[in-house]
Amino acid sequence: MKRFLPLGIFALLLLMMTACSDKPVVPEQLPVPVKTFVQQTYPGEAITFAQKDLELFGWQYEVFLADGTHIEFDTDDMWYKIESPATRPVPAQLIPAPIATHLQTNFPGVFVTKIDKDRNGYEIELATGIELKYNSQGALMEMDD
Repeated sequence: MKRFLPLGIFALLLLMMTACSDKPVVPEQLPVPVKTFVQQTYPGEAITFAQKDLELFGWQYEVFLADGTHIEFDTDDMWYKIESPATRPVPAQLIPAPIATHLQTNFPGVFVTKIDKDRNGYEIELATGIELKYNSQGALMEMDD
């Protein structure tokens, strides 16, 4: 019985953290780097909804723009995931040069609708539904249609 008490307390704390972790925020309350990124990358596009999510090591932010774009920011206020509506490409300046070159060569005229970056590389989704995985140097590692 004594072994289950710490486990029960841990489970309760985890449940409380999860239940309270997502908090809507008004755009003015977003961190400066998040607001600056949105203003510079999507000029004139309004933030329609934002929320901060409690993670193990701090707050992460999710931002939704009027055009349907969804951007996620890590605890350092850097973007790590962008999903654009099917009619609007992810801004070209966010795609690393080796990946952009590969895409222009092998998928001319097809734009990126989703980019997800982590320490291992990038996951890209094209408007055609093709998903591509690149390593951190921009070399293609996997393709799925």
